[in-house]
Amino acid sequence: MDIYKVLMSILWRNATTKDKNRPVIQLGMSKNSTGKKIAVVTGSSNGMGFETSLLLAKYGFHTYATVRNPRRAKALKDISDKGELPIQVIELDVDSDKSVKDAIDRIYKESRRIDVLVNNAGYSLLGALEDLSMDQVKAQFETNLFGPIRVMKSVFPIMRKQREGGTIVNVSSMSGRLGFPFLSAYAASKFAIEGLTESLVYETQPFGIKLVLIEPGITKTNFAENGRSPDTTVDASSPYTSLSQKILKSASTLMETATPPEEVAKVILKAVTTDNPDLRYRTGNDAEQMVEARSAMSDREWQQLISQQYLA
Repeated sequence: MDIYKVLMSILWRNATTKDKNRPVIQLGMSKNSTGKKIAVVTGSSNGMGFETSLLLAKYGFHTYATVRNPRRAKALKDISDKGELPIQVIELDVDSDKSVKDAIDRIYKESRRIDVLVNNAGYSLLGALEDLSMDQVKAQFETNLFGPIRVMKSVFPIMRKQREGGTIVNVSSMSGRLGFPFLSAYAASKFAIEGLTESLVYETQPFGIKLVLIEPGITKTNFAENGRSPDTTVDASSPYTSLSQKILKSASTLMETATPPEEVAKVILKAVTTDNPDLRYRTGNDAEQMVEARSAMSDREWQQLISQQYLA
């Protein structure tokens, strides 16, 4: 089988037919988008979290935009201080039990409910697994997996007691569905959040708590702030240096056509204002095309395609 013919066939079909899984965004006030609804967004200082906090506030949610370091959230704080949107900026470090508890306790004390939680805080760790230290791998899981778990465990009791339950959005990634070179630790953390969320659906459904996964493709964001790599990525002594340079070059090229974070925020808004949201929403043409292409290929064909695309 010619893998390129298969891929091009799939891309052509995506371009000429409507993907049934592609969310159609119809922005506007829904019956759930009122000033009484409370939303909490983690990782709001920039990128998807920033845009999601703004959009939820614009559509009537009283939004708690949480950040690990308030000093790095000046733009969001300025918007909040103007009082034009119902946004409050508060400190919440998803890596800390105490920080999560203090923040959620404060929100509940002030608002007496939480209707929407968006677990967005996270980062990508770029590097060959052999070059990563165990501390780096553990830190990746601490933020990307155990962080959302901490916040959900604090929010579950609140939503469970509410008649309407609530909606929890876990921001995953295309890398939660597909493995890519030099993203092994990141992909592992996102595969884990996918399995966690899919399992939680059955636990929370009896209490009216809805779980949603957002799977963005390459997104235009502050890569320097949201991506990390080991020193060996640019160390000539690493056996993976030449391959890592190819990956970095490919990543720079992909960023030129990346999806704006505002588009991801629109999909999140749709998910939290829909009575019966889907479990998964993919955002960005690259995510749609790559996931569908993978389903049409064997493991060997897919590995050949990715190797030729990123490592050749």
